[in-house]
Amino acid sequence: MHHMHAEDQTTRPTLEGRFGMSASTHWLATAAAQSVLERGGNAFDASVAGAFVLHVVEPHLNGPAGDMTGVFAAAEEPQPQILMGQGPAPAGASLEHYRSLGLEKVPGAGGLAAAVPGAVDAWLVLLKDRGTWELEDVLSYAIDLAENGYPALSRMCSLIEGVSELFTQHWPSSAALWMPGGEVPQPGRLLVNTEYAAVLRGLIRAGEPQGGEDGLVDRVARIEAARREWKTGEVAQRSAEFIAQAHRHSDGGDYAGVITAEDFAAFDAGYEAAVTVEFRGHTIAKTGAWGQGPVLLQALKILEGFSDDQLDPGTEAGAHRILEALKLALADRDTYYGEAAAGSGVLEHLLSEDYAAQRRALITEEASHEFRPGQIPGVRAVWPPLHQEDPTAAGAGGAGEPTVSRPASASSSSAAEQAAERRGDTCHIDVVDRWGNMISATPSGGWLQSSPAVPGLGFCLGTRLQMNWLDPKSPSALKPGTRPRTTLTPTLVLKDGQPTIALGTPGGDQQDQWQLPMLLRMLIGGHTPQQAIDAPTLHTTSRAGSFWPRTWEPGGAVVEDRLGEALISGLERRGHKVTRAGDWSLGRLSCVTRDPQTGRLQAAANPRGAQGYAAGR
Repeated sequence: MHHMHAEDQTTRPTLEGRFGMSASTHWLATAAAQSVLERGGNAFDASVAGAFVLHVVEPHLNGPAGDMTGVFAAAEEPQPQILMGQGPAPAGASLEHYRSLGLEKVPGAGGLAAAVPGAVDAWLVLLKDRGTWELEDVLSYAIDLAENGYPALSRMCSLIEGVSELFTQHWPSSAALWMPGGEVPQPGRLLVNTEYAAVLRGLIRAGEPQGGEDGLVDRVARIEAARREWKTGEVAQRSAEFIAQAHRHSDGGDYAGVITAEDFAAFDAGYEAAVTVEFRGHTIAKTGAWGQGPVLLQALKILEGFSDDQLDPGTEAGAHRILEALKLALADRDTYYGEAAAGSGVLEHLLSEDYAAQRRALITEEASHEFRPGQIPGVRAVWPPLHQEDPTAAGAGGAGEPTVSRPASASSSSAAEQAAERRGDTCHIDVVDRWGNMISATPSGGWLQSSPAVPGLGFCLGTRLQMNWLDPKSPSALKPGTRPRTTLTPTLVLKDGQPTIALGTPGGDQQDQWQLPMLLRMLIGGHTPQQAIDAPTLHTTSRAGSFWPRTWEPGGAVVEDRLGEALISGLERRGHKVTRAGDWSLGRLSCVTRDPQTGRLQAAANPRGAQGYAAGR
């Protein structure tokens, strides 16, 4: 194993134990998940409890009407499975309709960007099939926080402040929900969301005895009743009626949404086999090419051909190779990925040894500023539009992290445009239990700045359709019933067929990019999970952005200053256009691990952003 420099002093310990571990982007979700484990629940019960807490405590990062993808392995059948909670485009979301409104891109905020909500149904499916707890017990943590109060995060408050003008002028339902008494909440203030608590109580009630009827005696039947209620009851009806009224979108126009109650009813979350590659004796499991998951797999296949000492992210040459491999993988993502790629042999080709070798040969000692997708026999390469934008407009420095995106001054852009620029972000949760069940899940979308809050529900619809292009030739073209090419990309690592690491991060286009150096440090460099998370990281912006306004920066690299002046100036000499992002700014990683031989568990969470936490024993 190649020695990579690791700090002895970590920001917090790598947790170790044998009972169970939880890690997430918010301490309250971690605490809820760990509490479920302590009370006898398994990792699936625990992750569902934590996920519903995330809707309440990180509403600027995800919401109930958003999306989620998960990758998990059950102790009794450890082959990795994808939990697919990415809803498709509604039946009315046709290219022709959006074009007829004069749109060139799907807006980044407003009802036209809403995919069919997928997260809640996915979590309920997981609880039904893999969990052991009653829905009422699992939801009790989220309901308690929503009814009795949770502390407002400072980032959430500054985000609400940034969209307060939009809320008060154009989205009054959002102002009513997120600006109690007409004021932007102060950090630390206890906020409640009684409307969402009532929605959750309604899901529980759906499986309880009504009037003279007997209740549903079976746990599974009760959860199925809750799924039906979510998809056909008040949530679906109110959302569809409300979003059908014209409202302000991020391009400054007023349009009606197209999602209907029928769209809600038609969606079923479910499972898929994971896509895997082998790397240094480990199996890495990701979503298919309908999401960006294979970016990590392609990058690992390219880097596999280099020796261990050439892959150290803490060296100039290693950092350079990582950036170059990611650019090649992301160019293929932007050219070939999408629902259309499924079943076409595209992914098999992109992950083949021969193809990886061709791509590896393109990496030189200089930074590439070109968009270089590969060739796939018999498949037409459809390039995305490559728009360069003034980097100050989309938030320099922290542009990589959607949450801290700094919009241009109000004079140069509309309030709704700024809301889209403050494109929410994402959450992440990992859980492992004493039986060896393990899950990594990345819920996102439906953040409070997506579109106007639906009165009476305590949340708004999502904006995932902004990841579709309005070009019929694109493999990720907008098409009714088709999933947008989501950025949500959790990771599971297995060794000899047993799950060993669950990890992931928020961060849009950076999710797989930040996971790559962490995995190299753990699998090659011998880092503990916390050392690997604390270590300074980097990413490229030399790709077509997934979030409106979908820009690319040729040769762009964003680095944490702790990588050191020698390394950073070395990257600049090689031609990378480097943005220094500060010492502790990139990545929101968390992970849990398990050694199948000994049963030893570990967990670690990210200190950046001051809200991620791990717990366990």
